Amino acid sequence: MSRARLRWNGDAATAAIKQAAARGLLLSAEHVLGASRQRVPIAEGTLERSGATSVDEATMTAAVSYDTPYAARVHEDMTARHSPGRSAKYVESVLPETAGEVQALIAAQIRRALRS
Repeated sequence: MSRARLRWNGDAATAAIKQAAARGLLLSAEHVLGASRQRVPIAEGTLERSGATSVDEATMTAAVSYDTPYAARVHEDMTARHSPGRSAKYVESVLPETAGEVQALIAAQIRRALRS
């Protein structure tokens, strides 16, 4: 009778998956930021340049933000007129459009970690 040995590295695998998912979240947030920069209204470019991403690994959440005193007002003002291709809801509107890519970016990072 042959005996098989199995070594379970569950803790290491879980840690690798979590780290990969966080990396995928950052890549995804940067992808959404890039898409939103294509829509952000431009007057001088200050708002567009203020865009940033962040990831909270404890809660596994990512954020895309714009840091000017008027960013929220510009994002929410649906009555303002903007240049062609530029619009209010410049972050919110790209989220549904990029959902598939976001999922693929996160999944790719997790697959890569599981191959190691």
